Amino acid sequence: MPATRTRKRWTQRVTRESNALDLEPGVFTLDDPRAIAKSLKRSADLSMRRKTDPFRSAMSMLTFYINRAGKSLSKSRRETLNAAKAELRKIFGRSDD
Repeated sequence: MPATRTRKRWTQRVTRESNALDLEPGVFTLDDPRAIAKSLKRSADLSMRRKTDPFRSAMSMLTFYINRAGKSLSKSRRETLNAAKAELRKIFGRSDD
């Protein structure tokens, strides 16, 4: 298999085979940023397979999803997911607010 094809599909493999977190179905389709953040926190707290602290695992999964969606993510959806990042920081006590 050509190297370019393998590199191009690594995110699909990570999404399918990741051991980091067991996410609730449809978590990234929720409309409420706080609900997304709470779901990610719950998944990160319950995971026994994550390799780092719960905050970093949850934030990494959210960032990975946003980056993977790329240009196909609508402006409103991107805003909701970025708001979920801020909520995640608040829930974990990592914000300046």
